Amino acid sequence: MLPLLKEKLLEVLKAVAPLFIMVCVLQLTLVSAPTTIFIDFIGGLVFIVAGMLFLFAGVDYGILPMGKYIGSALPEKGSIVLVVAVAFAFGFATTVAEPDVLVLANQVNRVTNAISRQAVLYAIALGVAVFTAIAMSRIVFGFSLRGLLTVTYGAMIVLSFFAPAQFVPLSYDAGSVTTGVLTAPVVISIAIGLSSVLAGRSAISDGFGLLGFASVGPIFVMMVIGMFLR
Repeated sequence: MLPLLKEKLLEVLKAVAPLFIMVCVLQLTLVSAPTTIFIDFIGGLVFIVAGMLFLFAGVDYGILPMGKYIGSALPEKGSIVLVVAVAFAFGFATTVAEPDVLVLANQVNRVTNAISRQAVLYAIALGVAVFTAIAMSRIVFGFSLRGLLTVTYGAMIVLSFFAPAQFVPLSYDAGSVTTGVLTAPVVISIAIGLSSVLAGRSAISDGFGLLGFASVGPIFVMMVIGMFLR
């Protein structure tokens, strides 16, 4: 476990270093924020490093292996309904816990004062859950990912012209925050595990591509909500 923590600590430090350097340069040249604010930034960065360290270590140590095992074990039960139900449940549960989604939900609530944090959170989670279930069904039945993406992205663009203008950017942001540090490894690991045990399926061509498809779900849901609230 200790070697894993050391490896992840180096990865996290490399990831946050550009942000730290950029803020320091701006602080010394252009911005000159009050010392208390800059110190708070440093403190916040320390918390971020610690959080990312344990999050990434937890993903590699436990979530990825468990996800692959679940994905490979589901077909043994011989129930497509079970595969779809589990995919829906994991898509919903991981999105609700996704840090990026929580941040967006809080920001939307603060800015609009009209849409509750819970409404945004569960709407995004519902969209991810439905489209994750569809994506897992594609692996089982062997649907063409290219065709599925063409239809869904085309429908999404068309729907953009009918949704309220203020909901369109929010909807696309809702789609972009779903593929975060928790949802992505869980969904991908289950998909890889599922595709690895099905005859005629490839862990590369069938196990990947789900995130790009699942991220469309929240966009659809938020646009539809906007149309109903118009």
